Amino acid sequence: MAQKVLFKHCDPAGIVFYPRYFEMINDCVEAFFDYLGHPFEVLHRTGAVPTAEISTRFTAPSRHGDHLTLGLDVTRLGRSSLGLTVTARCAGETRFTASATLVYISPEGRPAPWPEALRASLEPHVKGQENGE
Repeated sequence: MAQKVLFKHCDPAGIVFYPRYFEMINDCVEAFFDYLGHPFEVLHRTGAVPTAEISTRFTAPSRHGDHLTLGLDVTRLGRSSLGLTVTARCAGETRFTASATLVYISPEGRPAPWPEALRASLEPHVKGQENGE
């Protein structure tokens, strides 16, 4: 996903204020679910996929006007959870890497198994580990 660093992303020093990266990560995740054919605006009518855990390593600053490329890899697909890695790069340099766990939540607000159609859409994208929790 392409993301230009905008004025709204930056602090007074002209570098990305780190919470804005988390917004970019969420935008990337939402775009991934759109790509799968399960857009959030439909998915969230009957459930949700909140982030249960996130760990981020910031390796270089990004500045106003930089053009970031965010890449998303699915690292694990469990019964109700999904492991993701999101990496942002600019001109070949890694700016941050985030590892996150999303959890499918039922309308009652409890973890639930992935709906079959959504699980089938996610499975081909899992890299590096076998499925299962």
